[in-house]
Amino acid sequence: MSSKTSIVLTGVGGHGVITAANILGKATVNADVNVYVSEVHGMAQRGGSVICTVRMGDVSSPLVASGTADAIISTEPIEALRYIRYASKNTKVITDVNPVIPFTVAVGGEEYPNLEEVFKEINSRAKLYKIDALKIAEDSGAIITKNIVMLGALAAVDVLPFKSDILFETILDNVPTKYGKINEKAFKGGIDAIKSI
Repeated sequence: MSSKTSIVLTGVGGHGVITAANILGKATVNADVNVYVSEVHGMAQRGGSVICTVRMGDVSSPLVASGTADAIISTEPIEALRYIRYASKNTKVITDVNPVIPFTVAVGGEEYPNLEEVFKEINSRAKLYKIDALKIAEDSGAIITKNIVMLGALAAVDVLPFKSDILFETILDNVPTKYGKINEKAFKGGIDAIKSI
C-alpha cells in the first residue's frame, strides 16, 4: 500500500457527507496517521452538490490531484460521475444506486441522465461498486445513517491505511449512544454489501 491515501467523498446536501469526512479524519488521527480533511466545496444546502477530500499518510495538503484518488465514495450516482476526474483505472468508486432528483429536474427544466449510462461511464474509468445504501440505512433503522453505510463500504474495499475497527469505534464515539446499534447495523451493512459484490 502506498504511503499516501486519498479519498474523495461526495453527494448532496443533507446526506451527511461532511460528517462522514470528519469521522474519517478523526479515525485517521486515532490510528496515528497524518491526515488532512478539506473544507466543503459547492452548495451544502439540501440538494446541492457537496465534496470533501481526506488525505492520509505522507501528505501535506488536502488537495487531491486529478487521477490520483484511491477511492471516491458517493451518496448519489450523478455526484460520483461529476467528480470522476479524480479517478484512475485503479480508483474504487462506491456509489449509492438511488438518484436524488434535483429541483431543476423536478420542475421540468432539465432531465436526469440515464442511470445505466452513468454507471457505464464510471465503470469505464474506474472500478465501480454499486450498493443500495438507502435500503441498508432504512433496514438499519434510520435513513440518516446512509453516510455510515458508505463508510462501512469504504472500509471493505481495502484502501484505508488502518483497520476497519478503528473507523467503527470512531463512528460510535461520534454518534449519540442511543443510536449506537443503528449505526453498527449501518456500518456492517455497508461492509456486507461490498463483500456480496
